[in-house]
Formats: sequence, C-alpha cells, structure tokens
Amino acid sequence: MRTGARPVHFDRFFFPLDRIEAWNRLYGRRGFVQYQCVLPKGESAAGVAALLECAAASGQGSFLAVLKLFGPAGDGLMSFPMEGYTLALDFPVRSGTATLLDGLDEITHRHGGRVYLAKDAHCAPERVREGYPRLGAFEAVRAEAAGGHPRFVSELSRRLAL
Repeated sequence: MRTGARPVHFDRFFFPLDRIEAWNRLYGRRGFVQYQCVLPKGESAAGVAALLECAAASGQGSFLAVLKLFGPAGDGLMSFPMEGYTLALDFPVRSGTATLLDGLDEITHRHGGRVYLAKDAHCAPERVREGYPRLGAFEAVRAEAAGGHPRFVSELSRRLAL
C-alpha cells in the first residue's frame, strides 16, 4: 500500500462516489434521503451514539456515513456549522423511513443540534426554528428586501414556513 502525501485530482477527492457507476441504484427505485445534523461539541459523543443506535434499532442501515469535526460557527444568519461534530447518513426510502427521520430529529434537538437544510427532506418547522437561533433575523432581512411581497420562495421555505 502506498503511503505519504501525493496530489489527487479534485474530482476524485470531492466526488469519490462518482467513480462507482450508477452508485445511486444501491438504494433501489425509490431512492434515498440523506440525514445530516450537527451537534455541539459537548453533546457530540452522546448524541452521535444515540443517532447511530436509533438508526440501528430501525433496521434501516446506512450505506454511507460521514463524521466530521466543525470549528466555530460562521457569521451567516442561517449558517449550518457550529463547533461540534456533524454526522451524515444515507437511508433508502422505504416504509418506516419517515419514522426514523422523526427519531433522528428528536435526538438532534435533544442534544442541542440542528439539521442541515440543504439536505433536509423531512424536518418539522418547529425543529428548524429551535435549531437555527438567528432565523428571526434572517426573516427580517428577507422581509425588508422583499418589501412585504415574497419574491423568492422555494418548496423548502413553504414546507418549513420560512
């Protein structure tokens, strides 16, 4: 096995799954959802353990899991990162997946974390409001920019009542 530092093409580094032809078919016809959350550093060990236990208990295994350590939170009003660990898990869509996502959301909330909205397909509006403490400031900026008439609306913002 080769060890040490060596240059790697950015495609191979940033998109490793693209080297596997039709990797998305691993999940079946209904596809998959990716659940990603971040937990504060002090809650991360217990929170990540609880998330993995919940996934295991559901009987819905994840083909891919990614765990990363984040540094301090950014200045963005809707910035996802906070100092702590982020966990991403992929699950095939099947009966019981929505219940699993509810359980993961509850654990994330209980441990002071938040769900990554760019990948979210399920989180309830109240969980988003609890997880993003600067959401009110974001809504104020958005309302001021729109002059009282929403100009930019997405399905995500409709579902989450943003």
